[in-house]
Amino acid sequence: MTGHRRDMTDWQNALTRARTCSPFLARALDRQGALEALLAQGRLDEALAWAAGAGEGTDDVAVQLRRERLALATAVGIADLADAMPLAAVTGALSAFADRALDLAIAAAIRKRVPDAEPQGFAAIALGKHGAGELNYSSDIDPILLYEPDALPRRDRDDPGEAAQRVARTVVELLGKVTDEGYVFRVDLRLRPASEVSPLAIPFEGATTHYESSALAWERAAYIRARAAAGDVPRGQAFLDTIRPFVWRRSLDFGAIDEIGRLTTRIRDHYIGGQALGPGYDLKRGRGGIREVEFFAQTHQLIHGGRNPALRLRGTRASLDALATAGIITTEDAQVLGTSYDRLRTIEHRLQMVADQQTHSLPADPAALDNVAWLDGLADGAALVAELASISEAVGTRFDALIATYAPTGAVQVAERPLVRELAECGFDDCEQLAARIEAWENGQFRALRSDEARAAFARLRPQLLRALSEAPDPDRALLRWEQLIGALPSAINVFRLLEARPGLLAVVMRVLAHAPTLADELARRADLLDTLIDRSAFDLPGSVADIAGELRRNEAGDDYQRLLDAVRRKVGELRFALGVQLIEAGRDPLEIAAALSRVAEAAILVLGEAACAEFESVHGTVPDSRLVILGLGRLGGSALTHASDLDLVFLFSGDHMAESDGRRPLGGTLYYNRLAQRVIAALSVPTAAGALYEVDTRLRPSGAQGPIAVSLDSFERYQREEAWTWEHMALCRARALFGTAPDRAALDTIVACALHDPRDPAKLRADVLSMRGEMQKHKPGKGPLDVKLLRGGLVDIEFMVHYLQLRDHVALEPGLGDAVSALEDAGLLPQGLREAHDLMARLLVVVRLVAPDGEYPPPASREIVARACGLARWGELLDAIAAMRQRVGQAWNAVFGERLEILA
Repeated sequence: MTGHRRDMTDWQNALTRARTCSPFLARALDRQGALEALLAQGRLDEALAWAAGAGEGTDDVAVQLRRERLALATAVGIADLADAMPLAAVTGALSAFADRALDLAIAAAIRKRVPDAEPQGFAAIALGKHGAGELNYSSDIDPILLYEPDALPRRDRDDPGEAAQRVARTVVELLGKVTDEGYVFRVDLRLRPASEVSPLAIPFEGATTHYESSALAWERAAYIRARAAAGDVPRGQAFLDTIRPFVWRRSLDFGAIDEIGRLTTRIRDHYIGGQALGPGYDLKRGRGGIREVEFFAQTHQLIHGGRNPALRLRGTRASLDALATAGIITTEDAQVLGTSYDRLRTIEHRLQMVADQQTHSLPADPAALDNVAWLDGLADGAALVAELASISEAVGTRFDALIATYAPTGAVQVAERPLVRELAECGFDDCEQLAARIEAWENGQFRALRSDEARAAFARLRPQLLRALSEAPDPDRALLRWEQLIGALPSAINVFRLLEARPGLLAVVMRVLAHAPTLADELARRADLLDTLIDRSAFDLPGSVADIAGELRRNEAGDDYQRLLDAVRRKVGELRFALGVQLIEAGRDPLEIAAALSRVAEAAILVLGEAACAEFESVHGTVPDSRLVILGLGRLGGSALTHASDLDLVFLFSGDHMAESDGRRPLGGTLYYNRLAQRVIAALSVPTAAGALYEVDTRLRPSGAQGPIAVSLDSFERYQREEAWTWEHMALCRARALFGTAPDRAALDTIVACALHDPRDPAKLRADVLSMRGEMQKHKPGKGPLDVKLLRGGLVDIEFMVHYLQLRDHVALEPGLGDAVSALEDAGLLPQGLREAHDLMARLLVVVRLVAPDGEYPPPASREIVARACGLARWGELLDAIAAMRQRVGQAWNAVFGERLEILA
């Protein structure tokens, strides 16, 4: 390698550098020998024509585009290295291909469902570098996908919105999916209006309303370079014509200029990240980088383009020249920034040519940095860094001046900002960085804070919020989850007003955000859960199953089955959330919470089971003298659910399985109840607009996962008597009938009792139990130090001892594990003190399912909550107590089975 730039037309040298320094181009040349031959002879036009036809011979659009893309990247890359294509020609060729690829993908997506349709009513608006015709060598594309409901081809039964989303998903997959042929473009749709909550494709009318009413300064900046690029281009252009006044305002008030100033400042604050020029420097986001040149031009365009149409250009170089011609910036600034921009973009392409990756950062590894320099024709990485130092300083000083000119009111030295002082008074560290983070919330980061009214409400709440955050046991964690909460809200005005009016509630929310990831995620999804905490009744335990069921039924809206599913999900979510908050606030014994969670689940089964039966009967009628019965097992059967528990259910039915239903679409008995059971499972588990409810596990049914979902009571009795394994009878030790008529439930209770009272060979029973525990330990060990369910000496070991003694001696047949332990202690079959061990670990399990669901130790700030919920003052005391209780379980295991556990001291 030499330190001199290569001759402009030295194609052979370009090929050599490509093969030496770019694994991607080397592989591409190996796959396309004919193309390499054309390039070696400098026949660029023929090479580009060859690339354009590389996908011929296949009807598969995905394959065609991937082959064209690889060929174009190869031809353009070598021509670029040979200095045979200027930057504008390189980016123009890549952008034109992106237009073609999007257009073909949209057409293919529409015709996938409507084969003979003329593609119309669906357009792609190109933004960013794609819109400007300045696409990167290995770039994402950031289109906004819009559709016209009345014009988009679709099947008669298709909803226009659903049809549009189907097209959008197909376009993204067709272009972005990586196959054996590679990919076409990574498609990023996050620049669409309200991307947090909006569908992938948006109606033209909806998008127009957004940009006319609630869009922000950064969206105006994005639309400077917007272009109707693909699909129904005339409709796309009409849309851009409609929103032109939004982008190009003839007059700007001081508020609009201030908003532009905040955006300008944030470009530097958000992206520079303190990085210094050198290895690892980000060409795009660093000080004096690509983005600062682009936004230098766009800021002036936003301010002056409304009055001067000559400034309404997409390309960065053209915009700088136009600004100079208009006398808005100096000719020198335009020349320096333009030349710097071209060189930065060229080096960016070199970075991306190496491995066809969307990267903008110089390699940190010296050898890799040298490689990029050699690919560019420079001597080494040091020469590249030196050149970039000069460029970044020239650009950075001009962007500094831009910030000084348009910085928002009060944006003086950071240390003088009121927010920084306020944070310091609250005791925060690194107040300057935190202040910038909080200011970004109001400056467009979150949709919920885009309106003046929302920002005013937040300003009133902010002092209380900062105090509450500073007092949270883990402020960093609470802050992150607060951002997730407001980021998920379409509007936050009511939330801010509620929290402002209830400072105590704000403190509770901070503790939830700091300590309970499960509750925090639910709150981010459903901010209305805050309403449940307004009244002190939220800290009362729910009543009986009948009381809760009555409350769930009161949410029903007429006979609308779907609305009932939504209503039950909302109410159950509120109850579960309130119970979780009670745990975090140490308002209740976790064992009481576990029992309450079980009652809530039973009530949901009752109400949704009844509704599913009624809905099913309206079509299929009823089976004479036959009814559905549901048996609960596991933690549900034992009335001890956690927030993470599945529902272990067995579906049964009374009467003759050979009978037939009497509805307009009759079914045989077995098929009837299997379909009805599936309907009930769906009612309990399928997410609706109101969210999810429970996971349902039916693997404990007769014959396991291979058997029918629902069997008759007679079949169930026969199976338990003749075929059931020991582990299935152990499961019955925690069984309860949860749904069905009183006679049917009584009959089921009798079947279970008979199975549990069957005489057994104690030696075989012991061998079965020990074998099963050994297999469980082998295949399902504890996840972490707090997994007191599965760790040896934990709850599963207690369970196995209890079920062994219950089946051997036919005593203490209580479905609640704790009650069964007490009864066995009283009978002298278990040593005293095991109930204490059970209760401690059961409490811990309920709490850690919220605070540390992975079974690992929670963050230090959350440990006191866990200890306090378990009845202990300090974390160390809790760990000592767990160790002692596990030893106690190990001693009991030894006494019951004559087998020593490895945990025994």
